[in-house]
Amino acid sequence: MTHSPIPARTTCTVCQGDRLQLLATVDHRVYRRCVRCEATLMDPAGWLPEDEEREIYRLHDNAVDDPGYRRFLDKLAEPLMERLAAGQQGLDFGCGPGPALADMLAARGLEVTLYDPAFFPDPLPLARQWDFVTCTEVVEHLKDPYTVFGSLGALLKPGGTLGVMTCFQTDDNRFAGWHYRRDPTHIVFYREKTFHWLADHFGWHLTIPRKDVVLLQPK
Repeated sequence: MTHSPIPARTTCTVCQGDRLQLLATVDHRVYRRCVRCEATLMDPAGWLPEDEEREIYRLHDNAVDDPGYRRFLDKLAEPLMERLAAGQQGLDFGCGPGPALADMLAARGLEVTLYDPAFFPDPLPLARQWDFVTCTEVVEHLKDPYTVFGSLGALLKPGGTLGVMTCFQTDDNRFAGWHYRRDPTHIVFYREKTFHWLADHFGWHLTIPRKDVVLLQPK
């Protein structure tokens, strides 16, 4: 039995634009750049099966008590805490098997609920609104980021904050050897312009307090 090849990507999964340009072909995977929002997308033919993807997630060394990992997460935690008050409630969306960020925020007086489609799949937290939502090292894995970003915005109370952390793609000349690209579960890469497009489209106020960190608030 033969299978039809998966067609090439023709629509941007971030902004739904229809103008994509070939950026690179690396390790038999094809990557295209959206002309409108400048996201870089892996063609679906290169995506891993979900069971293989989940096994790679399990191998990530994200121990809750790892000092190095906690310093890494402080890139988001510190500027986020400047906007929050003790007792506020938030959702750690896509927390993975080791929810270190939730532990760090809880230690600073916040209440944090976990959601992850693979490891904490209870959908109840998605049925209410929160003072803040965090999304660290998640958006680069999304097959439909446009829909997910819209859903994340809907999870926020008025005045709430969405905190996103992902490694910005900046240098096309180094893309092939970039460590972030070499993770086969990473299928979409964002530039600052990509987040500006999302903020403009969804009506969010955008702040980039540190490299690779974005804070978004509904206007």
